[in-house]
Amino acid sequence: MKIDFHTHGKLAKKLPFSKVYTNWLFGEARQAGLDAICLTEHFNTLGFDQVYEYIRENFQRDQDTFLAEGLRIFPGMETDIAEGGHVLTIGTMEDILELNRRLEPHKEKGKFLPFCELIALFREYPVMVGAGHPFREGGHIPELPRELLLQFDFLDLNGKDLAEEKEETQRKVYGLGQELGIPVVSGSDTHQAFQYGCVCTRFSRTISRTEDLKAAVRDGRYEIQISSNLSFQVKTAGTLKRALKEIHSLGGDYVSVLTQ
Repeated sequence: MKIDFHTHGKLAKKLPFSKVYTNWLFGEARQAGLDAICLTEHFNTLGFDQVYEYIRENFQRDQDTFLAEGLRIFPGMETDIAEGGHVLTIGTMEDILELNRRLEPHKEKGKFLPFCELIALFREYPVMVGAGHPFREGGHIPELPRELLLQFDFLDLNGKDLAEEKEETQRKVYGLGQELGIPVVSGSDTHQAFQYGCVCTRFSRTISRTEDLKAAVRDGRYEIQISSNLSFQVKTAGTLKRALKEIHSLGGDYVSVLTQ
């Protein structure tokens, strides 16, 4: 099973949810050779509930996942913390939606929870918790106290960061993982299709439960694959995202540009 641990189902946080665009993304993920994705949508994105309501109503459930014409979707969320940085969460749809509702008072900048409070909330649920792109500029996750860092289940070797500084990103993320004894998995961080497959994490078997995914990661039963076209894919994806957002700002239909 080839899985991307860090993906999004919308082009941008402030844009309305589009069923057609999200379907297009799922189809492109399959075309890129992925078997599964963790849909770690921003916790304060416009229409967070709509994304998951659409998935629940339109795709078959298989234990903790949903099947979109063969693509396995693990529900998830990406949450900002007060210190600066992003925390990834993966779990059942019910747990992710409930956590998102409980975070409602903390969705604006200046109201984000500190990590110590956020992890205490997350640990009330059987979810996986990861450090998203821990060394990206503006984030301060590596500066957290060691006892808090040890609460992470995984670190995100992020495709976007690899495209900018591959060797340095690997050195820092793997170094932190080894220092803390925390496994490293990979996520593309894509908001659109061309970035799918730039990195993925490959397991020898199909997994459909969060607890089994967590166990397989903890035991190191996987390998990370990095595309030889990584930099080109990420650069192209960034250009596409800017162009589509500009189409939307000018009153155009960016979805129809892609799908027709």
